[in-house]
Amino acid sequence: MNDACSGNDGPTLRQGIIQAVVLAAIAMAVIDGIVVSIALPSITRDFSSDVALSQWIITAYLVTETSLLLIFGRLSEFTGKRTLFLAGLVLFTTSSLACGLAASLLELIVFRVIQASGSAMIFSISAAILFETSVPGSQGKVMGYIGAVTAAAGLAAPILGGFITDALGWAFIFLINVPIGALGLVLFARHSPPGERRDTSIRMDWAGSATLVIALLFLVLFLVRVSSALSWSAESMVFLLVSTLSMILFLVAESRSSHPLLDLSIFRKLGFTLPNLAMVCIYMAFFMLNLIGPFYLEGVMDLTPSQVGLVFLIAPLIMVIASPLSGWLYDRYHLFSLPTLGILLTGVSLLLLGFVVVLQDLLLIVLLFIPLSIGISLFHSPSSTDIMRALPIAKSGLASSVSATLRNLGMTLGVSVAGILFTKELYDTGYTGPVQEAAAGVLAGVIGNLLFIAAALCGVGAALYLAKNILIDRV
Repeated sequence: MNDACSGNDGPTLRQGIIQAVVLAAIAMAVIDGIVVSIALPSITRDFSSDVALSQWIITAYLVTETSLLLIFGRLSEFTGKRTLFLAGLVLFTTSSLACGLAASLLELIVFRVIQASGSAMIFSISAAILFETSVPGSQGKVMGYIGAVTAAAGLAAPILGGFITDALGWAFIFLINVPIGALGLVLFARHSPPGERRDTSIRMDWAGSATLVIALLFLVLFLVRVSSALSWSAESMVFLLVSTLSMILFLVAESRSSHPLLDLSIFRKLGFTLPNLAMVCIYMAFFMLNLIGPFYLEGVMDLTPSQVGLVFLIAPLIMVIASPLSGWLYDRYHLFSLPTLGILLTGVSLLLLGFVVVLQDLLLIVLLFIPLSIGISLFHSPSSTDIMRALPIAKSGLASSVSATLRNLGMTLGVSVAGILFTKELYDTGYTGPVQEAAAGVLAGVIGNLLFIAAALCGVGAALYLAKNILIDRV
């Protein structure tokens, strides 16, 4: 795709349109993965259901998307990235229409699974398409757009979800995707060149695919079960055991397969593995903050939901500018230590936030969101570029899908771990009531401790990237 889309004097109009469509598709997928949680009470009420059943609207989407990313990344080597992206956009758009028209909760859950399949197609190869449609001197900047769009969509989703649900009804959080998706289909089909190089045949690793799906499915079920019940029940232990055994079988199958779903040899390349592990750390830390931050701002600082939204808009506003800029700096000056400095700055900001939340100083909290957001931006663009450059261009689809899978796992683990620790820390203080009714001092202390843990995760990520700088970049 790169050869067909590149110009000698920089990005062409065709490249810009392709990249804009891919980024819009990423934004839609991110928003739809999050926004349903805002509308869940309305959906539960309209279908006269209970939360235990309606929460599968979220869980089924998460499980499906995470488990299919690697499979679609592998499949793209046969179908071509253009064809798979178009198929994903068609599936996501039509299933969004079906979700909005669903007549029962069961229908909605089924359509959400289909929607997540389309999202997995899009996410699995989006980084590869953006990377390949970028001229060599602008790859870092373009990869920075992914971070900016993901952050902006993720943090804007609750605001959009609340507004759309209140003004139009929950169905429109899905229906709004239809015109956007249709326009994206037309533009991408018209401007993305056909004739992409691809394998003439493919031998799918069905054993590896099945064991991976089962491993990720039961891992998510385990996390959901533990975070909701906060206990090691027999059911949760079975989920963990099945996930562990399936992952072991997956690794055995991949090591013996002549055509593996996941070529395990890529992890021997430290230039690929270390940035991915650091990415998991920073996404876990960031999504821990996303979960606990609103509880603090509402429960301790007594802000309204709209005011909380304004505080959390600081990050995407900064990242929209800083992420592409950090990518440009990385392209131009080859600052290999930039990701290490970025994740370190994020960790220091979280550490200071842990102290400041106890002081209950809103101005300092808002000010600390600025270096935190800059740190994430400094990390994301260069690290994404490092990951894509670490493997040959023929394996760009694999690099993109592996990175997307690990990113999703980081988000999932961050939210789940924060939920588990949040509830446990509150129980340890002797409080067993609703989170919203906990005393301000209790909430501040608990959330401060969780921010220290998030900061420690960033410290681990910084150490991993520093090892990459020393061993690979010779910095």
